[in-house]
Amino acid sequence: MAVEQTRLAEKLKLTLDSNQLTNCMRCGFCQTACPTFNETGLEAASPRGRIALMKAVADGVMEPDEQFKEQMDLCLGCRACEPACPSDVKYGQLIEQARESIASETEFPWHVKAIRSLFMERLFPHHGRMRLVGGMLKLYQRSGLQKLTQKSGVMRMFPEHMRQMEAILPQASSDGVLRAWEKLGLPAAWETTPSGGRALVIPPVGDKLARVGLFRGCIMDVLFTSTNVNTVKLLRRAGFEVVIPTSQTCCGALHAHAGETGTARRLARANIDAFADAGVDYIASNAGGCGASLKEYDHLLHADGPVADAARSFARSVKDVSELLTEQGRPLPVKREQPSATVTFQDSCHLRNVMRVQNAPRTLLKSVPGVRLNELQGADRCCGSAGIYNLTQPQMSTQVLDHKMERVGETAAEVIVTANPGCLLQMQWGILRAGQSGRMKAVHIVDFIADAVEN
Repeated sequence: MAVEQTRLAEKLKLTLDSNQLTNCMRCGFCQTACPTFNETGLEAASPRGRIALMKAVADGVMEPDEQFKEQMDLCLGCRACEPACPSDVKYGQLIEQARESIASETEFPWHVKAIRSLFMERLFPHHGRMRLVGGMLKLYQRSGLQKLTQKSGVMRMFPEHMRQMEAILPQASSDGVLRAWEKLGLPAAWETTPSGGRALVIPPVGDKLARVGLFRGCIMDVLFTSTNVNTVKLLRRAGFEVVIPTSQTCCGALHAHAGETGTARRLARANIDAFADAGVDYIASNAGGCGASLKEYDHLLHADGPVADAARSFARSVKDVSELLTEQGRPLPVKREQPSATVTFQDSCHLRNVMRVQNAPRTLLKSVPGVRLNELQGADRCCGSAGIYNLTQPQMSTQVLDHKMERVGETAAEVIVTANPGCLLQMQWGILRAGQSGRMKAVHIVDFIADAVEN
């Protein structure tokens, strides 16, 4: 066995949760829920198969070779296998433990190291830098440079999936939700927190029901600034005081998925401190992937001494915005006269499988007059986005997406609604690939509902 494989095998033995490995009964219920198994038909590409590979390495039966790594990377991390598992195996924890081991014991090429460091350490955790990137992208999009680049043929240097994704990128912003809200001139006041930090506090419409901290995200805040603004509008109309602490940072989801668990823990501690300092009752997320990551801070920091209790309290307070609006808030004043629309809903995997939120988004959609909700067959099946999976595994991602769009076509929907920015971009890409750009659009549920609310 090569030295690198020996080190990886030892790391996996120490990192993998032996209880979770042995909890798997090999029943196979996870297979029908797994997108990669459905696409390939390979046992190794199923959750049961990957767990068997992990256990074989941990038991010293096999080497963690390149094929082992490839199967760990091929997993979408959608976690659809977990609700299907009768033994309640925490597969998501196992796959992240495996990826953490691989990342720590793999000697990546210099350019891969540079890219990982640039995005994971120098960009995503820093809102100021993300806004700068948003400003540069905004200039590219609105100066005519994007159209010139597309017409000149420069984009042909890139793979087809990257060309298509560049074409459907939303309009970027250099503002973020804080500056965007201040520019609107709507009620808000800056508050100094007990630790000396700053938070923007937006009062509710009517009596205050609770104090809600908005998790603004990193990519979300520059590519979907208007969705963050609409989230604040809906929450305050429902009776919530909204607080946006400036010291919050990236949720750490992409870091955890990439095996950068140490950085994910550091970001988790920063967010726990930020929202505890702001004194909130709930933490609102409008991105399924971010919300699931926040919801699992208790697991991420379970062995972190005094922080563990704070992490458990934090995780209990995390709610998707659809939950708050339907279960805790006052009914939204929707317009009585709405244009009719045939709508279908694509579940965010992490919202459904980790946060276990399924009915709240549909309840919101059904509350809008004129909306006909046609359920999508396989709405609970991953769309192929999975963070940056559509960039790292484009072939499998497009296979999953194209099959998804076949099911979307059966609904005759004019609007695909989803609750996660990654899913939204993926569905917009799917619409483009299916040649349906003229008759169909994809919308975040917050923006769809905000458009239906009076004033």
